[in-house]
Amino acid sequence: MNRRYRKTVIAGNWKMNMLPSETKDFVTRLRDETADCKWCDIVLCVPFTHIYQAVKAAKGTKIAIGAQNCHQAAKGAYTGEVSCAMLADLGVKYVIVGHSERRAYFGETDESVNQKVHAALEAGLRPIICLGESLEIRENGAELDFVRTQLKLALKGIAPQSLKKIIIAYEPIWAIGTGKIATPRQAGEVGSAIRETLRSLYGARAARGVSVLYGGSLNKDNAEAMLAMPDVDGGLIGGASLDAASLNSIIKAADQ
Repeated sequence: MNRRYRKTVIAGNWKMNMLPSETKDFVTRLRDETADCKWCDIVLCVPFTHIYQAVKAAKGTKIAIGAQNCHQAAKGAYTGEVSCAMLADLGVKYVIVGHSERRAYFGETDESVNQKVHAALEAGLRPIICLGESLEIRENGAELDFVRTQLKLALKGIAPQSLKKIIIAYEPIWAIGTGKIATPRQAGEVGSAIRETLRSLYGARAARGVSVLYGGSLNKDNAEAMLAMPDVDGGLIGGASLDAASLNSIIKAADQ
């Protein structure tokens, strides 16, 4: 982490878990357990059905609420979809864009991810852009080039002044929900490659201000070592974010 230039961020991603009726108690407990947090920004990305309860429970706290997806159109005949403007109107501050599960199960492409990044920024949301390689790509030694290409395509047409509103999350597909995890060295290497790519696109000053998170089986046991890497500025937490105490332990590691 490097707090001199950028924020430390821990973002929980509930995925399709929990119930709306459980949201208030969870947020209240997390609020109480993180009351002394000084340096770490806390984001809780909940299902669409939970957003109203989450925003209401988090009001006046250090916890910001995020969504797990959005549609790239401002409005229209897109049954079942939710626009960025709708999310912002509810009080949402962040939105996950391009999660590997969205790419794998719902056909999201680098083009649609880029469109969603533009839509999120236009609506005043902060996109958390997910990047990451498969096990096959890593075993072939092509992970850095793959992630660099994903990043460039996700940021196509994004103005330099908008970069400070963007968060990048490196989530190796082979480490999501598998119990496997990248080593701190592996995560740091990809984080550095992301930073170098941002530098080539926007210059050193802009690049050093972007928070790069690690996602993929990050938990209370490995958080401290992972967050010690210079280009790992926080985490996008899946399973561990479903338990307030576990999430709080990761937040504490990031808040040191």
